[in-house]
Amino acid sequence: MDRSESPTGRRGDAFLGVERSASGKRWEGRAVDGRRALALSQRLDLPESVGRALAARGIGPEEAEAFLEPTLRRDLPDPFHLLDMDKAVDRLVRAVRDGERIAVFGDYDVDGATSSALLIRFFRALGVELFPYIPDRLKEGYGPNAAALERLRRDHRVDVAITVDCGITAFDALGHAASVGLDMIVVDHHVAEPTLPPAVAVVNPNRLDETSPHGHMAAVGVAFLLVVALNKALREAGWYERAGRGEPNLMQWLDIVALGTVCDVVALTGVNRALVAQGLKVMAGRRNPGLRALADVARVDSVPGTYHAGFLMGPRVNAGGRVGESDLGVRLLATEDERLAAELARRLDVYNQERQEIERECLDQAIAAVEAGEGVSESLVYAGAPGWHPGVIGIVAGRLKERYNRPACVVALDDAGVGKGSGRSVEGVDLGAAVIAARQSGLLANGGGHRMAAGFTVPPGGGEAFRDFLAERIADQVGADGIVPTLTLDGALHVAGASVDLARALERLQPFGPGNAEPRFAVTDARIVKADVVGRDHVRVIVAGGDGGRVKGIAFRAADQPLGELLLRARGGAPVHLAGKVRVDNWQGREEPQLLIDDAAAAG
Repeated sequence: MDRSESPTGRRGDAFLGVERSASGKRWEGRAVDGRRALALSQRLDLPESVGRALAARGIGPEEAEAFLEPTLRRDLPDPFHLLDMDKAVDRLVRAVRDGERIAVFGDYDVDGATSSALLIRFFRALGVELFPYIPDRLKEGYGPNAAALERLRRDHRVDVAITVDCGITAFDALGHAASVGLDMIVVDHHVAEPTLPPAVAVVNPNRLDETSPHGHMAAVGVAFLLVVALNKALREAGWYERAGRGEPNLMQWLDIVALGTVCDVVALTGVNRALVAQGLKVMAGRRNPGLRALADVARVDSVPGTYHAGFLMGPRVNAGGRVGESDLGVRLLATEDERLAAELARRLDVYNQERQEIERECLDQAIAAVEAGEGVSESLVYAGAPGWHPGVIGIVAGRLKERYNRPACVVALDDAGVGKGSGRSVEGVDLGAAVIAARQSGLLANGGGHRMAAGFTVPPGGGEAFRDFLAERIADQVGADGIVPTLTLDGALHVAGASVDLARALERLQPFGPGNAEPRFAVTDARIVKADVVGRDHVRVIVAGGDGGRVKGIAFRAADQPLGELLLRARGGAPVHLAGKVRVDNWQGREEPQLLIDDAAAAG
């Protein structure tokens, strides 16, 4: 686990003696078995630092091959191990066989869009057109609502509706669906409550009565298991033969699965690692018209990785649900029309630019409020105001969490005083559980989530009571020591050690993400020979070492932060320690190493 912002107490000496870095963190080295690290580097012919990174992630020589070459044949579980999967499959087989009308009700984020598009594509391969429904974030909010489900039944004559990435707490809406004769199948991964919503089937690895070891899957991963199970059932029932159809190749849609899994920031271990690793290979083939158009507008001009999916492509899919039209992402990922794909991608790109401007304005206002002492405590940052756009508050909460090293919640208040809120947490603080407890205590109209993120609705005038409740709950979780933000490092390098060869060797550990953090190293005793601000707020540097090494680096969004100030101040001065990731930069056909700087501290 990457405890880059851990609320736990201190563990021994600080790495390189850094008790408090430029960004306010204590540096810690990953615990590693030196003998295992040496065995790994020798057996796999890898640099010792890469062997140490593998060993620190709990990988031994016997697991190394499976880790470096994840496969679905080995890692994909039997879908029917999930509770209610058999019920969901039985109902959908009957619907396909009898020609019933089926709808998919998805969330408006990337996980919901990819889940919906996956099901649309699979059923289309069966000759069945699913009716997609994505709620409007501003008008309808998150998850199923009674009015929408009734319209599906009454106006579109839908017999079965599948919720994806939502539905696990939609008790009233699903109860109303049952009353109007609409059969519901819930496919979700969010934290469940002891009581399940009324439905034909509830497929969720995070049901409280579930024994599945795959609770870290994104909703799109659970949806893929549903597709695998339904495909198997149709094959065994002889449906493909009777229908005169060839069985679809499910692997062709792994690019969609990879995108949703990466963007939902779930742990990239086990089955998720295999889904993303294989899905990125499919994505590189550029066979999906929507993903191809999306990559083009996002200027992805190299082999796609988790960075491209999570930071370039995903935000554009999200932009439709945040500030534009909520169904654009699903339509893009599901279409086979090249021209439509290009048009939808362009529209999403424009919405993404609009989202960035709205986000920047909201963030500036939130920071100003926090700096003035409003809504900040030792355990929580809480900011809210009228007029903020509900579509960007989750991103702003993430920015505040990074800036202040503690859980953050941001609330957009409407004209009636109702607050739509979003929160982001740090490792060791289960924000979703705290929000659910607040709802159960009557402080929220609704709310839920998981350990690292949550969404909620605050009734008029209820913000202060909810904030105090959260702060107390979080303080109880972290204990007397409070939140001690730390930056975890995989080792130390001289400047010359930050090389292209090392970066290439580290790439073998991909895909990177939660549960398999990209290795981060301290580059020691680096002298900054050049530093300047580029773009809006990035700091670019060139550093040199006493060993004759020289490498360029960049710290994103750091110009107005203590990190950026230190980098600019250290230009031509005393050496510093830099913490960051070593990457390959391709520029005009040349390969050069580059350090992505996350933190810095004065040497000595």
